[in-house]
Amino acid sequence: MDIMGLVVQLISGAVGGNIGGALLKQFSLGPVGNSIAGIVGGGIGGQILGALMGGGGAAAAAGGMGSILSGVAGGGIGGIIVMIIVGIIKNMMGGKSS
Repeated sequence: MDIMGLVVQLISGAVGGNIGGALLKQFSLGPVGNSIAGIVGGGIGGQILGALMGGGGAAAAAGGMGSILSGVAGGGIGGIIVMIIVGIIKNMMGGKSS
């Protein structure tokens, strides 16, 4: 994995976390919390998607654009998922019922 792919995943994760927070307000952690959870999820989600796709070999053969798109997809989805998980835990610990 190159550094550019990791940066794409982390940025996509932050964006995904904030989009998830905007759509699912009951799990939102605020802009900074959504971004941090999204960055963590983006890194994890991008790595998982890369591993599932065989290390990105097929994406790299597509000229790099497939690699970027898979990084955006994995990062964004991972960011949303981690933001939701952290939001659920926060709500459970805070005693909120949504």
